[in-house]
Amino acid sequence: MKYRLICFLLLGCLLFATRLSGQQKERPPIIVIMADQLRADVIGEMTPNISALAQEGVTFTTAYAASPLCAPSRASFFTGLYPNRTHSLINPWAPQDAHSGYVSAGIPNLYTLMEESWDSWHVGKQHLFTEDPLEKDPESKTKWITQQTYAQWMKSEGVDKPGGRVFKALVPEQVSGRHTGARYYSTPFAAPYDPGVGYFTDRYFSNEAQRAIRERDKTKPLLLNCMFLAPHPPFHIPEPYFSVIPSQQVDLPDNVGQWYPGQSPLQLYNITGFLGTRYTRDEWLDTWAKYLGLVKLLDDEVGRIVQTLKEEGLYEQAIIVFTADHGEMLGSHSLWQKNCMYEESVRVPLYIRFPDGFPVGRIAIDKPVSLVDVLPTLLDYTGVPIPGNLDGQSLLPLVRNERPDEGRPIFLQYDGNGSLGNFQRAVVKDGYKLIADLFGDEVFLELYHVTEDPQEKINLAFQRENEYRIGDLLACLRKHMEQTDDHLSIPENVYAQFIGHYNYLN
Repeated sequence: MKYRLICFLLLGCLLFATRLSGQQKERPPIIVIMADQLRADVIGEMTPNISALAQEGVTFTTAYAASPLCAPSRASFFTGLYPNRTHSLINPWAPQDAHSGYVSAGIPNLYTLMEESWDSWHVGKQHLFTEDPLEKDPESKTKWITQQTYAQWMKSEGVDKPGGRVFKALVPEQVSGRHTGARYYSTPFAAPYDPGVGYFTDRYFSNEAQRAIRERDKTKPLLLNCMFLAPHPPFHIPEPYFSVIPSQQVDLPDNVGQWYPGQSPLQLYNITGFLGTRYTRDEWLDTWAKYLGLVKLLDDEVGRIVQTLKEEGLYEQAIIVFTADHGEMLGSHSLWQKNCMYEESVRVPLYIRFPDGFPVGRIAIDKPVSLVDVLPTLLDYTGVPIPGNLDGQSLLPLVRNERPDEGRPIFLQYDGNGSLGNFQRAVVKDGYKLIADLFGDEVFLELYHVTEDPQEKINLAFQRENEYRIGDLLACLRKHMEQTDDHLSIPENVYAQFIGHYNYLN
């Protein structure tokens, strides 16, 4: 009898342990909400719905996009690979360089890995450009509702979409790194969108996301990727959001409207400096007010989606990821849009709310992570086999407080906006960020102690006592570039050249 009792207890313990170990291998609903061009530092009191996700989940306080540009950042997010590995380096606007804007055929992504077992929906901006377009694949099991779907609906309603030429300006842009073209890009100009919020892009996407939740195939878990456009320009904004934030209530960061002596003059060849340096600190006040109005709109739409998840009984059991594809300079360093390596452009909000009952060991993680880590995290949790060549790492050991802070470097890459021409590489490691800005035959270096100087006001590269640290970070960056078959290289004597060419700026 005693032996049978011991066996019974052992069997019970085994079953209990098996149940616990299998918790992260369940296949829950997965909800990914991605904003476009959202600064990490604007989340707070004015974003109660997004903040609630952060408070109920795990906050990654130092999360970086792999690239400060839509297409390559999203390619890295959905594949777990850095841009050199996806081969998506730019937005594929210029025909001559369009081949550098697409993820190579055959690379698995979140949709292809999960749409067999999940009821997969994509709602919103579709900038995961692949050589074989996902949304046009007749065998795709994902339901695609994109900006083209929105455009067709607006045409049927007889209403004009937000935006237009008045919100844009001509910008010079190198093509293939050899000759200059001109292309229209958004400016900070703002105006009210008279058709109203009911016709606004993100209200349409929010409505469709709620429909996806309600009309899902209930025989499978739901996979919903909701890709909002806000707060990306154009700033053609419906009321009440156009006027909801008075400019006199905006508290500008210190570095808005400031051009620092140590920042790269090569940025003046890029959209960031070419447009951003036109505006004074006072002029940025109104632009910030309009941007924050779009952030408020975004938060309200997120709240509508969360409410629908709760009504359908999915909220408590779902993994919910909130993030952005990149940030927005919004006048910091006198720069506009993204397309550069400063914190405002490359650091993004990242919050993951795990299903109720998942053992979370840490609710705030300040270790630097990358958006390439999100896919392996979702695969690890659900038990879907993780492709063996991913650059990203599962964040679950960090969340469960099982992995020490190993000082893993995070890499950032930019190769131009609509064509190949402006190039930047960066590495974040041990609290420092090294930036190499390359244009033509020039290389400009910037080194910032981002933990002590988060607004990156002081370029430490001009201080010769940092030469060893710069050499170490350059070696780390070169190794990454070599391992990922980067089409660029950084000269071995780059620091001596930098000091010789630019020391007058110090």
